[in-house]
Amino acid sequence: MDIIVIGSGGREHTLVWKLAQSSIVNKIYAVPGNPGMKNIAECVTDIDIENNDVIVAFAKKKNIDMVVIGPEVPLINGIVDDLENAGIAAFGPSREAAQLEGSKTFSKNIMKKYNIPTAKYETFTDADSAKEYIKKEGIPIVVKADGLAAGKGVIVADTMQQALDAVDEIMCDKAFGDAGNSIVIEECLIGEEASVLAFTDGDTIIPMISSQDHKRALDGDEGPNTGGMGTYAPAPVVTDSVMDFVQTKILEPIIAAMKTEGKKYKGCLYAGLMITPTGPKVIEFNARFGDPETQVVIPLLQSDLAEIMLSCIKGTLKGKKINWSNKAAVCVVLASGGYPHKYKKGITIKGLDKVAADKTLVFHAGTKEMEGEIVTNGGRVLGVVSIGNDIKEAIANAYKDIKTISFTDMYYRKDIGQKALKYL
Repeated sequence: MDIIVIGSGGREHTLVWKLAQSSIVNKIYAVPGNPGMKNIAECVTDIDIENNDVIVAFAKKKNIDMVVIGPEVPLINGIVDDLENAGIAAFGPSREAAQLEGSKTFSKNIMKKYNIPTAKYETFTDADSAKEYIKKEGIPIVVKADGLAAGKGVIVADTMQQALDAVDEIMCDKAFGDAGNSIVIEECLIGEEASVLAFTDGDTIIPMISSQDHKRALDGDEGPNTGGMGTYAPAPVVTDSVMDFVQTKILEPIIAAMKTEGKKYKGCLYAGLMITPTGPKVIEFNARFGDPETQVVIPLLQSDLAEIMLSCIKGTLKGKKINWSNKAAVCVVLASGGYPHKYKKGITIKGLDKVAADKTLVFHAGTKEMEGEIVTNGGRVLGVVSIGNDIKEAIANAYKDIKTISFTDMYYRKDIGQKALKYL
């Protein structure tokens, strides 16, 4: 079958890499794709991924059998609805179902209604009321833009001034545009974060291997929030009993709730969790594969990804056996100096050809080709992924191969995966 993967980041590179191994996949188009995919997919760079009509027309023209949507914006724009209306199978939730990520207020309200464990919260549409609530609740506290903010619209405030400034930044200064027209203010959950991605056809939901992202820019979880500086899988904090709780108290209830609400959810559901002393609680839901979680979870998948995706689309996931490697994977993100704030683009990347391909994968996140050279084209540039018999070995492999790659002002965290070692 011929498929399209929409997106250009490390998540999409990983999905293309895995789908290319499928026995049922003939040709992959990556829209727009990136230079890391060009040997396994045809990159179509002249299509705007936010233009549903153009995507549908291209899929019809190429007789596409399945479209896989990577980023959140096309999902919230209703690309799945438009593709399905044109008779083209699409992996991802509908516009209505994607509200789980598109509106934090919607997401929190549905969790509250169906008793899905999450942080105490209130929503606000004016800054003064929000500030009064913060003064009443005290710190630490979490301030979130209601809408999409590319993973950066969440501010964990440790001081009262930080919290009040966060309200101004989001609501008054419009740091995240219209995403900040309303905000959610939450209690600050204490514990260890973990992510559980899951495949679902709207009735059945099957979790993938757990993972743990590193959101802060600097070692020791210091610095500003980013889209993710690295990740590892599996996350030892997600024990068998924790995973059972997540399955029965979070994943199954949210899928049932969405169906009850008339917003049946299909595709990949991402549950961002805090493992608190009183059990797992939902920090957020995302309506797609996580980035960079996908980069460590999918390389551990032994089953055929295309077949699983078709089962989600067709509603035949029940009883499906999904096999996973018992190894561990670590992803270290190589970022542009200045990220997540201002950074330069167009810097030549050296040493990509020297990476030990037998045990390390390099997924492109923010790159482009210029005059025959691969150059930087984003804040998160590359994800260096290594697989080992355990986390310790995977960490060692990843950091060893990073030393062969360089570009001006490249930076990365030196402590990815360290939290897992205390469990060994």
